[in-house]
Amino acid sequence: MGNTDSDSWIRIYRQAPEGVRLFCFPHAGGAASYFYPWSRSLPWDIELLALQYPGRQDRGSESCVRSIPDLADQIYAAIRPRLGAPFAFFGHSMGAILAFEVASRIARDEGTGPEHLFVSGRRAPSRVRHEELHRASKAAFIAEMRAVGGTSPRILADPELLDFVLPTIRADYAAIETYRYVSAPPLSCDITALVGDSDPKASPDDAAAWAQHTLGRFDLRIFPGGHFYLDDCRAGVLDALSSVLRGVRQDAVVPHA
Repeated sequence: MGNTDSDSWIRIYRQAPEGVRLFCFPHAGGAASYFYPWSRSLPWDIELLALQYPGRQDRGSESCVRSIPDLADQIYAAIRPRLGAPFAFFGHSMGAILAFEVASRIARDEGTGPEHLFVSGRRAPSRVRHEELHRASKAAFIAEMRAVGGTSPRILADPELLDFVLPTIRADYAAIETYRYVSAPPLSCDITALVGDSDPKASPDDAAAWAQHTLGRFDLRIFPGGHFYLDDCRAGVLDALSSVLRGVRQDAVVPHA
């Protein structure tokens, strides 16, 4: 199932009209299709919707958005009509910040937000690190892509294909590296932070700082691996998400005394 002309932002990879909607936010340079394999492993009552940012795959003719606040505003407008059912957010790396910023906008306007926020491979918004890789030379930028992972070896081995995707990835790096957190009230939803134990982009301590951004419960899950630990640890990651979302589903259908 794909998108319609009026809904280019969302790819629905698993439908569960009576279940919990899980919106997935891709990493820098990533696309909605990154989450397609998840749809075959999640429980039947989790509806998987992945965000498709401009400038990639079937939106390749569109200009990338080089500002996290602007991109968050546009995503919020796109998903707002789908927020009636119980929903949760998952974001990896840049996607974690986008998920957080969209959740903050919903909380600001609606007084509520997602039932749960999963943030992966990213330090807390309040932890600032000066980075300017988006200004680096082509060689340095490609070296970073190889080191961090997450880019198909087929792309890295094909100069023409690499030249095609580099502007999109560099634009995403510009967006996330120039992002600065603007202090706001903590979210009310529970947050789970997931991180690889050898991630050069986010240490377990960086991930633990997400606790400062919620009034709800906080949980830290540490997995073996680097920035893309979730590729090798997919089963463990999906088990963690499914366990939490099972509780969300139960809370939504069981009346409280």
